[in-house]
Amino acid sequence: MAATGLVLSCALPASKAVPPPPPPPTEVPVPASPTPVPRTYNYSPAPRSDTVDDYQGTRVADPFRTLEDADDPATVAWVDAENRLTRSLLDRPDRAAIKARLTWLYDYPRVTIPKKYGAFYFFSKNTGLQNQSVYYVQQGLAGTARVLLDPNVLSEDGTVASTNTSPSHDGRLLGYALSRNGSDRQVLYVRDVATGKDLPDKLLWAKFSEIAWTRDNRGFYYTRYPQPGTVPAGDEHYFPKVYYHRIGDPQEKDPVIFDKPAEKEVGVGADVSWDGHWLVLLANRGASNKTEVQIVDLTKPGFRSALVFKGYDHGYRVAEVVAGRLYAWTDRDAPLGRVVSVDLTKIESGGATEPPFREVVAPAKENLQDLLVVNRRLVLHYLRNASSALEAHGLDGRFENEIALPGIGTVSASSGRPDDRDMFFSFVSFTNPQTNFRYDLARRRLRVFYQTEFPADTTRYETEQVWYPSKDGTKISMFLVHRKGLPKDGNRPVLLTAYGGFRVNITPYFLRTDLVFLDKDGLVAVPNLRGGAEYGEEWHKAGMRENKQNVFDDFIAAAEWLSANGWTRPERIAIEGASNGGLLVSAALTQRPDLFGVVVCRVPVADMLRYHRFTVGRYWIPEYGDPDVRENFPFLYRYSPYHRVKDFVVYPSTLITTADTDDRVAPGHAKKLAARLQQADAGENPILIRIETKAGHGSGKPTSKRIDEEADVCTFVFWRLGLN
Repeated sequence: MAATGLVLSCALPASKAVPPPPPPPTEVPVPASPTPVPRTYNYSPAPRSDTVDDYQGTRVADPFRTLEDADDPATVAWVDAENRLTRSLLDRPDRAAIKARLTWLYDYPRVTIPKKYGAFYFFSKNTGLQNQSVYYVQQGLAGTARVLLDPNVLSEDGTVASTNTSPSHDGRLLGYALSRNGSDRQVLYVRDVATGKDLPDKLLWAKFSEIAWTRDNRGFYYTRYPQPGTVPAGDEHYFPKVYYHRIGDPQEKDPVIFDKPAEKEVGVGADVSWDGHWLVLLANRGASNKTEVQIVDLTKPGFRSALVFKGYDHGYRVAEVVAGRLYAWTDRDAPLGRVVSVDLTKIESGGATEPPFREVVAPAKENLQDLLVVNRRLVLHYLRNASSALEAHGLDGRFENEIALPGIGTVSASSGRPDDRDMFFSFVSFTNPQTNFRYDLARRRLRVFYQTEFPADTTRYETEQVWYPSKDGTKISMFLVHRKGLPKDGNRPVLLTAYGGFRVNITPYFLRTDLVFLDKDGLVAVPNLRGGAEYGEEWHKAGMRENKQNVFDDFIAAAEWLSANGWTRPERIAIEGASNGGLLVSAALTQRPDLFGVVVCRVPVADMLRYHRFTVGRYWIPEYGDPDVRENFPFLYRYSPYHRVKDFVVYPSTLITTADTDDRVAPGHAKKLAARLQQADAGENPILIRIETKAGHGSGKPTSKRIDEEADVCTFVFWRLGLN
């Protein structure tokens, strides 16, 4: 049973109190049209409307509402015209060389860590330029690997992706999920491992679903969403239910096992303990880690769940059940995390009261991220100054040893079960690609299991970590990656990238595509903004909801520090972020347009007053707040990038990217932001939008599309920073 959840020691000074900002105005004028400024670039006029919404007495204009409708003929025409303009400017003479360099940097084998089921090991491999990784199986570690699932043969353009693979306990059946065109929607299938042939089973309407096999290998639990058309429009993204599927049965016979019908924005999921004794049911509040945990004893007749942890005040992540005792990570009374356990054998079926739990590993100065149970030991994954550390503890919590890691980096994946002697994990750093390790917990022996052969020489680069003050005095850590011995000349091209939200930790990752930037004697800067959980739950809370401005202040302060400390100047700084990171850079763009030379804003959330009306946006309310709630509207409106754009301002060169089939962050955000910036800009810098087709939010995107997009981004950044 994997650790589940539905989705360097450091002492930091407390944040200083910030006085509340003034209330928003009671009326917002509709932006002028057209802006009386000479145009360097021939932007296509975006379709406009006179839409004005009333938010608790505040009137807010939304002149580009039409762009929310991807099928509106006016939107289609505008998208076509904008894409033509973008292509005409990005198809520059140096793009071919940049794409060739990126293609070379992608062209190396990448292998995931193996996972053991029965006598078989399963893993994925990409030889380099394959659009999708191929899934393999072999008997024993010394066996011959053979292809079990190759998504590349399912579409000519590589837009069919395998988004989940889950072998049965005995390794004889494979449950797997396919997604098309980058959609979060999944179709589940079952394949016979011996023959490589699919069984008749085909399950529709799955999304964000695990495939949790029962111990008898006769079926599994999965998460399904309402079929479109059976619920009011939009609700097909909500009200998920856990079903049980018996192999060979038609989907309509699958019984509902668990749901939360009165809680629209609660996600549900299930997992089965490694011994098959217990079914763990999880309910998460939105996209947060605030969880309710219930348990079912599968060895008893009937099907009655019992409460283990009540939701949704605390975060819980169940690691495993061993000998009837459940082990879990929690931030309950422990902002940096701790390990607790519950004796499930003493819980009565149908119990609705939380049973007592025992603290197994107390909170430490380090930030506990996760735990895995292998060889009947706890393997704890800590973050120390945003870099990974591993420790082995007994099931009683007693410390045994630290597992030595190669240096500053990230443990990005791990595998192993309570009856396995070995665990496998992967380790990556900014300048070194993934290395897979095998660790024998009994002998305390660490060995390289697979060493990636990367074509470029990365020993030329180094990583350092610095600390800088944010606006309120809070110290923020930041990684700097650059060529060894690179001098501070006040003119370095800088790529500043971050995320800052949803407890997402920005720890070291391999800068494969950014090597083309480092080759230009550039500097890549990666700050650990509030809103992530690099320093625990309090760090996260300091960057969410009414505290979201702290995230933007942290990011802006990073750019100011880089300039003040002799690395660069504002015109030489390019900022980049995606999704919530796209919100980050668009907020920074609109609040401090003077501080950056180039902005790359990918699949952004940009309209904070309507984000919850599209796709899965309501799941983000715990993180952002609800604009329809009187107390939330002021702080959302105050920083909403789309509404913060001002007329007659000189904005930096900006490239916004999205995909028309993104069903996570609606592409209307990017389109409206681009149209508003183009209309308002008083300068001569290009404001471009790149709108992809047959691609979603990013998951499952084919390698060929990834390289094309990166080639466009690098071409744009190099052009605008004068690096050609």
